[in-house]
Amino acid sequence: MPEPLKNMLNAESIRQFAMAIKTAYDAFSEEEFVKAVMTDPWDNLELKARGRRITTTLGKYLLQDYSEAIGVLEKALPGCDGFFRMILPDFVEVYGLDDEYWDLSIRALELFTIGSSSEMAVRPFIIKHEKRMMAQMYAWAKHENEHVRRLSSEGCRPALPWAIALNGFKKDPSPILPILEQLKTDPSLYVRTSVANNLNDISKTHADLVIRLAKDWYGKHEYTDWIVKHGCRTLLKKGNRDALAIFGFEEDTPVEVEDFTLETTSVSLGEDIVFSFFVKVAAASKVRLEYGIDYVKSGGKRSRKIFQISESILKKNEKKRYSKKHSFANVSTRKHYIGTHAITLIVNGLERGTLDFELKV
Repeated sequence: MPEPLKNMLNAESIRQFAMAIKTAYDAFSEEEFVKAVMTDPWDNLELKARGRRITTTLGKYLLQDYSEAIGVLEKALPGCDGFFRMILPDFVEVYGLDDEYWDLSIRALELFTIGSSSEMAVRPFIIKHEKRMMAQMYAWAKHENEHVRRLSSEGCRPALPWAIALNGFKKDPSPILPILEQLKTDPSLYVRTSVANNLNDISKTHADLVIRLAKDWYGKHEYTDWIVKHGCRTLLKKGNRDALAIFGFEEDTPVEVEDFTLETTSVSLGEDIVFSFFVKVAAASKVRLEYGIDYVKSGGKRSRKIFQISESILKKNEKKRYSKKHSFANVSTRKHYIGTHAITLIVNGLERGTLDFELKV
C-alpha cells in the first residue's frame, strides 16, 4: 500500500513551513506553532483536517490584522513548497470572507492559485455572494495566466472532489456556462481538463444540457472536441445513446462478438482475471469496447464499474481478437470482497454477454 498522503504533513515538513513564515515575519514563534499544530489528536486526523488544523493554528500565531497577515503570507509564498501552498488560500477562506476584505481576498486568491490552487477556497465566496463571485470567475477566465484561468472553471465545478458542494449549481448550472464558453478553445491542456471535468459534473444532474452543448460545440475546434469527449465520459459509460451518437458510435453498427471467454472461472484476491473475445464487423464501423465488473460489496449486493478497452475503426469484414486482464488486488480506492462477481462486455453502449466468476480468498 502507498504511503497515505496525510503523512506528508508531519513535524519536519510543518517546521519547514514555519521557517518560511518566519522569514516574512520575524516575531513568528515557529517552535510554539509546530507544537500547537501537532497537539493530539493529530495522528487520527486525515489530510484535509490536518490542513485545516495548520490554517487555524497559523491564524492564532500570525498578526491579528487580516491585511497584515496576508502581507506576511505573500512574502512567505516563495519559501512554501508542495501541499503547504494550499494552506495560503485556505487561510483566505477561513479569515477573509467578510465583505470588508473582498478586494484583498480576491487578490490573494489570484496570487496563491499560481503554483497551487485556490479551487476550494473560492467556493464559500461563491456561496455567500454568487453573482459577484461568478463575475470575478468570468474575469479570471480571461486572465493571461493558465493557473488563474483554470481556477475560474475548477472553482465552480458543482461537485469538486473533497470540496464543499455547490448545490445551487447542481440545481441550475447556467451561471457556469459563460465561463466554459470562454474557455472551450483554451490553448492550455491544464485549463481544458478542468472545463471537461466541469462538464462531466454537470452531466450527472443535467445530461440533456450537456448533450445540447456537446452537439453545438463538437466538430468546430480540436481543443473543444477533446473537451466535449472527456466531458461526456460519464454519459458514454452509462451508454447514453445521444452521447454515443455524437462521436459516431451507433446502436445499429453491424458488430458480431464471438468466443467471449474467461481464462478461469475463479480468481483469488490479489490476482488478475483474464478474458478474451473476437469482434467482427460486416461493414467499416467505429467501435467502442468496454467491460463492466459487477463487484460484490460488503453487504453482499453487487455494484457495477465500467472500464474502457478501446475505440477504433474496423474495416469491412475485419475480425479482431482482444485480450484483457483485470486486477483484484486491494488498493486504497477499492477493497474487494469474496463472492460471485460478473464481467459484462459492452459494445457501443450495448451489453453483448455476461460471464460469472468467483472471487475467493
